[in-house]
Amino acid sequence: MAIVGAVLLLVTLVALGGYFLYRSLPGTGAGVSANASEAAAEPVDSDDMGALYIRVVGESSDVFVRVPGGDVLMDQELKQGNSVHYAENTQGLEVTIEDPSAVEVYVNGVEQDVSDRDPGHSFTLNP
Repeated sequence: MAIVGAVLLLVTLVALGGYFLYRSLPGTGAGVSANASEAAAEPVDSDDMGALYIRVVGESSDVFVRVPGGDVLMDQELKQGNSVHYAENTQGLEVTIEDPSAVEVYVNGVEQDVSDRDPGHSFTLNP
């Protein structure tokens, strides 16, 4: 009876490990994506944009956001209509946008025209 219990425990642990490994893979739907939304590109009130607001108006763009020298907050491709925003900027933000012509960028509610920048455009928001 003890062997059957040990086998059941082993099978359960392997199944749980596989499940959590699957959930941690990029693109499985439940990834951590900050505040990415798939809502249609609707106008957003400048008071609701926070410190940084990025909306994809082109086909898609890779967006990378991190705290300078620290945590990565976002590193993924956003498709048309998706947006991401960060309400606060207490530690600063480093941002890289792979296709600047495909996005609209707002800093503290003010649009920043990055459409003419080179691919992989990076900028830093100071706290």
